[in-house]
Amino acid sequence: MATTVLMTGATGYIANQLLPTFAETYKMVLVDVKEENRAGERVEGVVLADLIDTDRSKYAHLFQGVDAVVHLGYTRRTGDPLDHFHDENRNVAMAYNVLRCAYEAGTSRVVIASSNHAADWYEHNLIHAGKMDVLDPYRLPLSDNFYGWAKATYEHMGFLFACGFGDFVDASGRQQHTRPVTTQRKMGVVMVRIGAPRELDPSLYQGDPANYKRDLGAYISPRDLTQLIAKAVEAPNIDNEHGIPWQVVYGISNNTRAFWSLTSAHRVLGYEPQDDSEVKFAKDIQQILRDSGAPGGKVGPPA
Repeated sequence: MATTVLMTGATGYIANQLLPTFAETYKMVLVDVKEENRAGERVEGVVLADLIDTDRSKYAHLFQGVDAVVHLGYTRRTGDPLDHFHDENRNVAMAYNVLRCAYEAGTSRVVIASSNHAADWYEHNLIHAGKMDVLDPYRLPLSDNFYGWAKATYEHMGFLFACGFGDFVDASGRQQHTRPVTTQRKMGVVMVRIGAPRELDPSLYQGDPANYKRDLGAYISPRDLTQLIAKAVEAPNIDNEHGIPWQVVYGISNNTRAFWSLTSAHRVLGYEPQDDSEVKFAKDIQQILRDSGAPGGKVGPPA
């Protein structure tokens, strides 16, 4: 069982949902670039560190003695969508620095906040067009935007660390060690494709029933999100069918309108979500989708 957990992005929106439970369960190492949360409240115990900095010696010591890392850190993209590559590339660099520090510190498990956008091309083009019912987390991740591209890159990079950087085969077919064998190891990595971790304010969906239906399927409640991340930290064996300790799971509640598969979350992590958006938002559904006679329609790309 993990006893010490390092959490990046510790003053952020997702961390705010996790910390009440995590602080009671684990010894926490909190890391962020600021000490206040979105409400302007100071989060006790936060260590200030810029994890995008290429000089890892400035923060690598924070990972020493840590059993698990929950990586939530993220810098927002700005400007033209074609320029989002630059901001998202910084996020990819941050994910690498976190994985590298954890790997070299001997950390057993890294849980990374990926996103449903890692494979959102399927949603935008197939699911809402009725050409696909449910998306499995192991289908090739394809996105039509740089935000999703970055998340998919996190996932593949996590796989590299889970593989342990073993032997490469050169052009002659001979195995070539990329580093001394004594430093190679498989580090457990769980990628959580979080859906819609927010309360669904009905005022935002007036006249937009299609996107409301979409978010009902993507919703994850705070207690389900907390359970899922904790299960990702604690699951004793996350090996895939090839013996690699790497998993991709979707982060949604037990939603009636779900269009992402929870199979891997159930089977590997033991995740048992307690909420269903259809029940939690029943009154709003009655007003937005039923009383108005809303027909729905094609859903555009989510924000």
